[in-house]
Amino acid sequence: MEALLPDRGKLLISEPSIIGDASFSRSVILLTEYNDDGIVGFIINKPLDFTLDELVPEINQEFEVYDGGPVSTDNLYFLHRIPELIPDSHHINDGIYWGGDFETVSTLINSNQIKNDQIKFFLGYSGWERNQLDLELLSNSWIVTDNVDSVKVLSDEVHDFWKIKMRALGNGYEIWSNAPENPSYN
Repeated sequence: MEALLPDRGKLLISEPSIIGDASFSRSVILLTEYNDDGIVGFIINKPLDFTLDELVPEINQEFEVYDGGPVSTDNLYFLHRIPELIPDSHHINDGIYWGGDFETVSTLINSNQIKNDQIKFFLGYSGWERNQLDLELLSNSWIVTDNVDSVKVLSDEVHDFWKIKMRALGNGYEIWSNAPENPSYN
């Protein structure tokens, strides 16, 4: 398998060897920014135990909130597919956008104009300095893949995304798809 280089819109899949790291073990991260200043992404497969309306009282709909990563966990971020409805959105890749005017988002959610599969909310993000991610890639902490599932990335069908990606990688990775998260439970 030819190794891909990380870039905006690519996925980082944690290697099975990342054990004991609560943030990154069994994570799939969509990279949203990749430049000389640094790298930003969001863990797309780890829902938290509360919903958006519990965090933002003005919102009257239940949208899942995901653990985006260990950086800036007091801040709410969002990815979406509806830039025509949300001003100030930034295009990531393949029809996925980052951010925009949150007041507009609140209004659209409360008037049922945004559906769960069009937007995904995160507390925190994952971030690296350029050299930091390069070192993690050299130490085989991550696998870089193309995002061939851009529609699924914003859906709630990604809870088992890491397992699905392990099976898709083949070459011995598929055995990890059914292994317990903590090997000592085996």
